[in-house]
Amino acid sequence: MNKIIFGDNMKALKNIPSESVHLIYIDPPFNTGKVQKRTQIKTERNSDGDRVGFKGQTYQTKIVGTKAYEDSFDDFISFISPRLEEAYRILAPNGTLYFHIDYREVHYCKILLDEIFGRENFLNEIIWAYDYGGRSKRKWPAKHDNILVYVKDIKNYTFNQDAVDRIPYMAPGLVGKEKAARGKTPTDTWWHTIVSPTGKEKTGYPTQKPLGILRRILQASSNPGDMVVDFFAGAGTTGAAALELDRKFLLVDSNPEAIEVMKKRFDGKKIVFE
Repeated sequence: MNKIIFGDNMKALKNIPSESVHLIYIDPPFNTGKVQKRTQIKTERNSDGDRVGFKGQTYQTKIVGTKAYEDSFDDFISFISPRLEEAYRILAPNGTLYFHIDYREVHYCKILLDEIFGRENFLNEIIWAYDYGGRSKRKWPAKHDNILVYVKDIKNYTFNQDAVDRIPYMAPGLVGKEKAARGKTPTDTWWHTIVSPTGKEKTGYPTQKPLGILRRILQASSNPGDMVVDFFAGAGTTGAAALELDRKFLLVDSNPEAIEVMKKRFDGKKIVFE
């Protein structure tokens, strides 16, 4: 059955049989040196409110709760290295790893993954680009994340191009009507909005990733019935995509707030919590 484990991911990884997992997606802490924090609010109509909304109506803001985790390690590579070695061990011979990180650590992690997986098994660096949040006036604003993709064997891996969602042509007038209607296959640069702060998908967990990103990853690099693992599960988006696409999953997180978010998100689903 699908399972969510509360605890140390190294311990959980060591209990997974070798070569039993078809796809691993992880979104580890980015080592920003900050506390990642998300405050949930709700608004109610109030003539003396602190914000103005649609048609000039005023609303009062109320804080519902705050979720946070520490995103700082003295030596990030020493922290992540043994976990990536375990990831390599549990991957099936045709398995794939998606390693989601940002510009601060990606260069060091690429070298580490080359050592563990072999440079020849590096498949892609995906750039997830978005356009949200503040803009620095002292440098080019950083509006992307990096996703490194490695396979266990470059001669034998799963990639279902036809199963992946298609995207609109940027200049549909330059192609025929049939092509424009069908759309095109995404490249290694993915333009996708972040999770809307007011949308239904929002769980309130810091750094929650969009379902559309995980859906595309699972569509491309796994098949129905395959086992998918995420051992930095956070808001549980990997599990949500797996349920939607008929994959099995194992999620692990050591943050009690993440577990609470996932319990609410998967309420009513047949999932084992440990």
